[in-house]
Formats: sequence, structure tokens, C-alpha cells
Amino acid sequence: MLSLTWLDELCAFLSPEQMEVNESPHPLGNSGAVTVYPQTEEEIAAVLRYADRQGKKVVVMGRGTKRGFGGQREQADILLSLENYAGIVEHAAADMMVTVKAGTVFGDLQRELAPYRQKVALDPFWPDEATVGGVIAANDSGPKRLGYGAARDSVIGLRIVYPNGTVIRSGGKVVKNVAGYDMNKLFIGAMGTLGVLSEVTLKLRPLAKYESVVLLSFPSGDVQSIHSFAVSFLDTMMEPICFELLTPTLAERLTGRPVYTLVIGFEDVEKAVHYQEQWVERLCPKAASMAVLAGEEAEAFWRTFYTIAPNGRLTTSGGGVEAAVKIGVVNLDVLSVLRESELIADRCHVQIEAHGGLGHGLCQAYVRGSEEGVIAAVEELRQMAVRLGGYAVVRHLPFFLRQRIDVWGGKPAYFFLLEGIKRKIDPNKTVNDQRFIGGI
Repeated sequence: MLSLTWLDELCAFLSPEQMEVNESPHPLGNSGAVTVYPQTEEEIAAVLRYADRQGKKVVVMGRGTKRGFGGQREQADILLSLENYAGIVEHAAADMMVTVKAGTVFGDLQRELAPYRQKVALDPFWPDEATVGGVIAANDSGPKRLGYGAARDSVIGLRIVYPNGTVIRSGGKVVKNVAGYDMNKLFIGAMGTLGVLSEVTLKLRPLAKYESVVLLSFPSGDVQSIHSFAVSFLDTMMEPICFELLTPTLAERLTGRPVYTLVIGFEDVEKAVHYQEQWVERLCPKAASMAVLAGEEAEAFWRTFYTIAPNGRLTTSGGGVEAAVKIGVVNLDVLSVLRESELIADRCHVQIEAHGGLGHGLCQAYVRGSEEGVIAAVEELRQMAVRLGGYAVVRHLPFFLRQRIDVWGGKPAYFFLLEGIKRKIDPNKTVNDQRFIGGI
């Protein structure tokens, strides 16, 4: 139970309306005995300064979509939520940049930019739930990473509140900023273990004049035919924003057809998009069928696609356990990953829906089933990734199962560097303790 003395101390810099006592931990862990909702950077710094001096542990959260991603601490002392710390700080439309508070919902930001015919070139999952700070801290991206790049390609600058309450800035507020070390990369993907992202400055891209999604279905399931087409396609001058392969189980959910399906996305002026669609039609194998989604149909496809991953804000329906596994391999080895995932699903008696980028090599596998089945499937997916010279990271798993499996897959050779940086910036392990690789 939380002592009245502690509550009184928190009330010194937060109002009672900004605090909430939690009776029990969350099933996904990464919760706090008390949740605080700061509304200013000064309040964030005050909470961290207090916790660091009093030896309290702080878990940082946006809106909780990634609550099941990493973490060996079921309940910290304080859950610092940035849900009420949101909004655009500065939008320089002419300079194609925007600065936002970290708790801003990603989808809300895109809608604010749309009247200016601009957008952030990132495609995280659950965009209408995830916050900008959470997306950057977890280095989240989707299949359009092929054309858009990763989070580090969009971030120009950051404001970070260190665990001792000090506020620093990395990067700048202009696109062409090359002075000094690129400190942004230190915090992108660090899972909030080095401090709280306060503000994020992002470069923008013009909204595409026209967008289409080409679906190539392969009823025969001939992986070699898909491989041959992929090699031919990637050797052309076409510039798709995504080149993603879906397993039959996922394709059935998204398209109604339970067959291997290639999703090829194009964004450009309408004439250029149609030209590339015609190229795909000429290259398309005779055994495959082609469909083109445009306008509202394309938007509806992507809306559904970005909600297929587990969401830490939602309760699992229908019983069982959910897991999400990110697998990185050489791009065309994606075919082996997706094909093997079907066999693993059968052996472990679970359902696996998977997709992977044939242009960048990143795969996502969503596993649903019994506790033992999910654990066995995750272990087999990791072993397969290692055999292919890649890696596997578990991006969503209930807390009690995260205690049975290393979600990060062991310590890398450079772990001593990560450990040294954490020790220098957060010697008391105040922020997001045990959330990252090797228990950092």
C-alpha cells in the first residue's frame, strides 16, 4: 500500500487530480503503485527528481499500447503517464518540420498535418492509440519502412528529461543539422531507459497525390514462384513504399483469401502509380492473380492492417495468450521465415499470423494459443531466426510469461557499451529499470 506521507510528498508538485492509486498490478506488468499524469515538462522533471533522490522506481508510459514489450518489473513505485502531455509545440510548414509533446497520439498528429498536405513518414501499429514518444522510444515501424525508413530517419531533434530531472536537447530543429554527434540515435529504441522523451522534432513529407495497394495472390503456395517474382521486381526501377508478404492465415483475415499474398504499395502522382501497376501486371506470374485497391479501399486495408498486432491497452478476447515476435533476417529469407512459421504453428498447436518485408527483411509474427504452446512457438521462431543469421525479439507477452523467456534473446557482444551508458546516465536505475536488453 502507498503511504500517506508519500502521497503528500507527490502533492508538493502535482495536484491530487493528477494522481491515481492502483490497487493491483496490470497483467502485462510495467505498472506502478501510483500513476501520475504530468501536464508540463517541469512536472515530469519534478517527478523524476523526487524519485531519483528517494530511491523510487519509475515506469514511463504513453497510452500503454506497448506495455507488454519488455520489462521484468511487475509494479514500480510510480507509473509516469504522458497521456495528458500532448499537443503540437511548433509546426514550421515551410521548413517541413514539426515539434510535438511526447504524449501526442500519432494519428492525431497526422490529422493535424493533413490540411497542410504534409505527414510524418512513419507507419506504426495502432496509430490512433500509440503516442509519438512511445513510437520513437520503441523504434516502431510497419511495412512502409521500405519507402519511409525507420524512426531515426524522421527524427531531427529530441528533448529528454534525465532521471535526475535535468533537461537536455539532442539534435536540432532543422532538417540539415550535422553539427556534432547524432545523439538522437542513443534514445531512439532505448525503451525509455535513459530518460523521458519530452518533445520530438520530426521532419515531414508531402502527402502523396495518389496511393494504391496491389495484391498479388499465389493460390498454388509455390514459394519458389514468389521468390522469382521478388528477385525480378526488386531488380526494376520501381519504388514501392512497401513490398510485404502475408502468410495465408493473415491474408485470409485481411483479404478473404487464405493464400500467400504480396502487398505492394505505391505513392506518387496518379500517372506514375498507374505506370508501376502496369509493370507489376507484366511481371506477374501466370499462376498468380492481381487486384488493385485505391482510394477508400486502400485506406480501409491499411486501417485494418495496423490493428492486427496485440495492443497493451486492450484485454485479450476469447481466452488464451497473445505474443508478438519481431524477426530480422536477410530480406529474401523472409520467405523461409513465413513458410516455417506455418509449420511451427502446427507443431505447437497455436495460431500464427505473420508478414515480412521482402525489401528490408523485417518480419512480424503474431502468436495466439495456450501458455505452453505460445512459449514453445516463440522459442522455435527464435531458433529459426538464429539459424538464418538473424534475430528475434518478443514485442508483446504477458508479464508472467516474460519471466520464463528472455524477450531480447540474450546479451549482444556490445552489451558492455549499453550497460556503461545506462550506468552513466541513470546510476540509480530510476527509469524503466529492467525494461531493455540484459535487464538494463
